[in-house]
Amino acid sequence: MLSCFNKNYYPILVFLVVMFSGCSTKKEDSELNISTLLQKRYEKLLNYEIDSLAFPRSYSYKDNLVKKVPSKDWTSGFFAGNLWQLYNLTGNQAYIKKAEAWTAFIEKEKFNYRTHDMGFKVYNSFGNGIKIKDNKQYEDIIIESAKTLSTRFNENIKSIRSWDFNKRVWQFPVIIDNMMNLELLFEATKISGDSSFHKLAVAHANTTLTHHFRPNNSCYHVVDYDTLTYQPRMKVTHQGINDESSWARGHSWGIYGYTLAYRYTKNSRYLDRAITTAEYFLNHKNLPNDGIPYWDFDDPAIPNAPRDVSAGTIVASAMVEIYGHTLDEKYLDYSKKVITSLKSTDYILNSDFEAPFILDHSTGNWPKNDEIDEPIVYGDYYFLETLIRLKNLKL
Repeated sequence: MLSCFNKNYYPILVFLVVMFSGCSTKKEDSELNISTLLQKRYEKLLNYEIDSLAFPRSYSYKDNLVKKVPSKDWTSGFFAGNLWQLYNLTGNQAYIKKAEAWTAFIEKEKFNYRTHDMGFKVYNSFGNGIKIKDNKQYEDIIIESAKTLSTRFNENIKSIRSWDFNKRVWQFPVIIDNMMNLELLFEATKISGDSSFHKLAVAHANTTLTHHFRPNNSCYHVVDYDTLTYQPRMKVTHQGINDESSWARGHSWGIYGYTLAYRYTKNSRYLDRAITTAEYFLNHKNLPNDGIPYWDFDDPAIPNAPRDVSAGTIVASAMVEIYGHTLDEKYLDYSKKVITSLKSTDYILNSDFEAPFILDHSTGNWPKNDEIDEPIVYGDYYFLETLIRLKNLKL
């Protein structure tokens, strides 16, 4: 074959082969390095010391320590969930043993009627466990937790109360985040056959659909209802830059929440809501090119405002599911973009960094100057969930 080439072109051919081979090798080496880095970060979670009273929530650069919380904290279920998901990704049985140990510490929360965060705590831990292995005890805990969560439902307002604190300000506050806790109720009906949980979840979703969204398809963080008239008395964005701003993580809860509500009900209004809210997110002028949003789309400090990896991963996970319902590639493209951006040294924590987290640059509560531009456990959770969902598509 080589005899058919003019010998004068042979050096050029060799150069081109070497050049492209070099590019390929460099790309492969880069992917290998990132894969190795991720594996080392995953091992940090596996090797983290078990402590029933101290669930890792975030890392404080200011104080140079892991912020730990008790099981009653809304974030407690994410770490166990991360371990269950890491078994799904790696097949390493050691993650199951560690996940079971951390999950067990959350069981007492099934009776905690003072919080709406049952889904975050119980379903993200016990629910992920059921996805891996049949466990009747886990199912019973989910049902009991659903019963406890149901006590917070108001038949007149048709919604689940979110916060109990600061009753001088709030009468019956409902936050957009609460849509995420409906998964526990939907699953409780599937497990038990008791349709009351499903009906309660649908009522809450319908009330939120009516009152939480603005005409431009962004959403409020909090709608506070009057306990006498049962109508909204105040709409605010408690964790945003101001009441009318688009707080990125709240927006992501709305997209994800209505996507999961559609999964269980096939109510087209829920999918429409998820899509129109996703379109607002995707087309916002302040969404960075790498897909990782600023903590609030309306922060006047943009482009120097903090990012929120957690908001990006929540939306990325939801959009894989939206793609499954619509087959619209743009939703899948966003999810892939986010994963590509995060699989870099810009976002993955250094392998020597001693903390049970994977990703940097999430933002917790900006108005309180708390957990700003730091590793936060739920950013990792939805990153891993997105990886699993993309893997399951078998693309």
